Amino acid sequence: MSGRKDFLSQPAPENYVAGLGRGATGFTTRSDLGPAREGPSEEQWKELISKRAQQVGAAPPTAYGATEKKEENDDDDERFQDPENEVGLFANGAYDRDDDEADRIYQEVDEKMDRRRKIRREARERQEREEYERNNPKIQQQFADLKRSLASVSDEDWANIPEVGDLTGKNRRTKQNLRQRFYAVPDSVIAGARDSTQFDTSVTDDGTQPNGSGVDSGDGTMTNFADIGAARDKVLQVRLDQAAQGSGTDSTSGTATNIDPKGYLTSLTKTEMKAGEVEVGDIKRVRVLLESVIKTNPKHAPGWIAAARLEEVAGKIVAARNVIARGCEFCPKSEDAWLENIRLNDNHNAKIIAANAIKNNDRSTRLWIEAMKLESDPRAKKRVLRRALDHIPQSVAIWKEAVNLEEDPADARLLLAKATEVIPLSVELWLALARLETPEQAQKVLNKARMAVPTSYEIWVAAARLQEQMGNANKVNVMKRAVQSLARESAMLKREEWISEAEKCEDEGAILTCGAIIRETLGYGLDEDDDRKEIWMDDAKSSISRAKYETARAIYAYALRVFVNKKSIWLAAAELEKNHGTKEALWQLLEKAVEACPQSEVLWMQLAKEKWQAGEIDEARRVLGKAFNQNPNNEDIWLAAVKLEADNKQTDQARELLQTARQEAGTDRVWIKSVAFERQLGNDEAALDLVNQALQTYPKADKLWMMKGQIYECACKLPQAREAYGTGTRACPKSVPLWLLASRLEEKAGVVVKARSVLDRARLAVPKNAQLWTESVRVERRANNIAQAKNLMAKALQECPNSGLLWSESIWHLEPRTQRKPRSLEAIKKVENDPTLFVTVARIFWGERRLEKASSWFEKAIILDSDLGDTWAWYYKFLLQHGTTDKREDVISKCVLSEPKHGETWQTIAKDPRNASNGIEENLKLVVAQLE
Repeated sequence: MSGRKDFLSQPAPENYVAGLGRGATGFTTRSDLGPAREGPSEEQWKELISKRAQQVGAAPPTAYGATEKKEENDDDDERFQDPENEVGLFANGAYDRDDDEADRIYQEVDEKMDRRRKIRREARERQEREEYERNNPKIQQQFADLKRSLASVSDEDWANIPEVGDLTGKNRRTKQNLRQRFYAVPDSVIAGARDSTQFDTSVTDDGTQPNGSGVDSGDGTMTNFADIGAARDKVLQVRLDQAAQGSGTDSTSGTATNIDPKGYLTSLTKTEMKAGEVEVGDIKRVRVLLESVIKTNPKHAPGWIAAARLEEVAGKIVAARNVIARGCEFCPKSEDAWLENIRLNDNHNAKIIAANAIKNNDRSTRLWIEAMKLESDPRAKKRVLRRALDHIPQSVAIWKEAVNLEEDPADARLLLAKATEVIPLSVELWLALARLETPEQAQKVLNKARMAVPTSYEIWVAAARLQEQMGNANKVNVMKRAVQSLARESAMLKREEWISEAEKCEDEGAILTCGAIIRETLGYGLDEDDDRKEIWMDDAKSSISRAKYETARAIYAYALRVFVNKKSIWLAAAELEKNHGTKEALWQLLEKAVEACPQSEVLWMQLAKEKWQAGEIDEARRVLGKAFNQNPNNEDIWLAAVKLEADNKQTDQARELLQTARQEAGTDRVWIKSVAFERQLGNDEAALDLVNQALQTYPKADKLWMMKGQIYECACKLPQAREAYGTGTRACPKSVPLWLLASRLEEKAGVVVKARSVLDRARLAVPKNAQLWTESVRVERRANNIAQAKNLMAKALQECPNSGLLWSESIWHLEPRTQRKPRSLEAIKKVENDPTLFVTVARIFWGERRLEKASSWFEKAIILDSDLGDTWAWYYKFLLQHGTTDKREDVISKCVLSEPKHGETWQTIAKDPRNASNGIEENLKLVVAQLE
């Protein structure tokens, strides 16, 4: 008994479970069913058994399913296997070149697919961002209208706003007692208050404004509102100019400054520092630095030059000469040092210095030329250059100077002949010699030059110009041979460079050579798949923008030889001839165009119009007859023939043509022109009959309904007009002009409520339309309901924030004068480029008598959209008050060329039957008279 171990008094092993070895599972009581914890799971039991066996040093019992624990660093577990890592699958495979190429191809395919999706992905993200910003606006944007409405709050209302604070009970009584206390005010405060509102117009010597009270007002106690207003106007003007010039760029927020590098550097180079302007301390510091430089490296010529120039800036010219003389001793082979020494000395000493410089640098072209310039006698100059040529016979610059000194062309010719023998690769010398020779000898010289320098295109261009001067340009195609030769030598220029050469020939009067260059080189290097038409059209437009019209004409001619049936090229060439060519050239071009494109009614009509405007009525009829044969039943040609006869007072023929057109090409446009023609003649009954007939065939034509209503309105039959407009709006609910006419009819009849109702229904039928919103605001404004007009304008700007028409109406009619310029700046940032808004800004400057600014904004508006007649009218009205006669005539001529067709007031005048026979100039003056 004593040998037995007292195992009962020993602690139980870790994780020991009594009876577990014989399969006992224990028992539970009802108290164990409550909050007792759940026992170990099967996996935990297996883990515990394995751990216990490992501690004992025995193998785990396999009867209970316990297995050995896996190593923590075991990588065979499939759960942690990297799907991209194929080491386990292809452990024995070799990664060769084919695998690398396959991986690279797959990568390129993925990158290309990503690039293809990039544009759509960015567009979708941009659209989603805009949608989110529209649906979740910032607090600042939501309250912008309310903040603007604070401008209308009067001073009395502001004064009635209670102060923020605790005004109840004891606190209120305490503050009232404090207000009842009085203190004595010092005399200095009273004197300062007395002088605070005085402004002097004189300026003292130190640039400050005198202060009568003797008290310095720079502490901010005195506020000059006039200066604040002037500064505010200047800031707004600068921002308006920035918004107009760079509407597509990001506006600066004040943390960065935009600087033009070229202009900045140019301004630095133009700045000349005088001796009195440089601080002495700066000169001393730089002198110490430069002395250190030349002492450390005395063979460094730029250091000596900088030190000499420093002394020159400091006004010590003698010291500068001494410094640069020492520099020449230390750097005798430096051209720059000797040239600086020559510059700093007078003529006599400069000659001696130049002689010493040439002794040390006898092959320096710059020194020889500088020595020649120091001589005043032409013989001495020639002598210097001859000695220079003895030392440097290969210098082209010295040969050119020597030739320029010769007064006799024969001597210059001899010199150039010798120069080309010595320097056969100099193209400049060959060309100069050819210019001095007779045409026959020049041809020989150019042939020698071409053989000596086969890669020079300048020689070929000169040869082509020589043939043009001799009158052989059409016989000998020099440029064709030039292209072949240069291509063999791999010296062919790019297309843009050849166009530049053609433009140079045009500037010098060589028109045929210019055309030959374009004809032979424009298509070089371009394949059929390279969008040649667009490339050549862009080239022609670029030449036109540089005023090189002959080059553009040659480009169009070449393009038309390649694309004979392209109507757009014919129209562009005709536009060039119309603006910068002769009448005969335009007729000839249009006749070729209608032969090449007989089915293009635009070309036929333009040819007929040009003939008619030139007074060739019979020729115009002949052209339209040919157009009828090529394009039967074409409404444009029918209407052009009607217009031709109507403008020539051939009323019966025009009416017969319209009747025939209605039978053969009975489109709604032909019916509309027929009604308009009868209205112009004053036949309202016939026009009304035609309208009713047309509406039976074309009930969806809104212009017919408008004409019917206008005929009744002119006859003072308002109920019939109201019925016509009402029926028209039901038939054509998307027609904005029809809704506007119906609203104006009700307003004309004095029923503003009905006009408002019509516009409400119109905005429901045509949402987000700026014209309807503008008309609604104007109805309220004309009814003197300004508050409602402002309310409608706020809603309109929320629905159409990018409408220049709405912004212009708001700025000009609903804002006080002081708020117009800030509002216009805000509008330009939102709308960017809008001619109506630009005209409003110009009128603001006009009202402030800033005439140059107003004129520039009017011109910006015209450039932006020359088809807007109201812009021309406002500009002409401005010039009637502040312009010259020549400027007014120039505006009228440009307006006639532009032929504007749009604009609120312009369309009202131009489409009035009483003004049907008026020209553009007459309509312009009528619109000016009607503008407010």
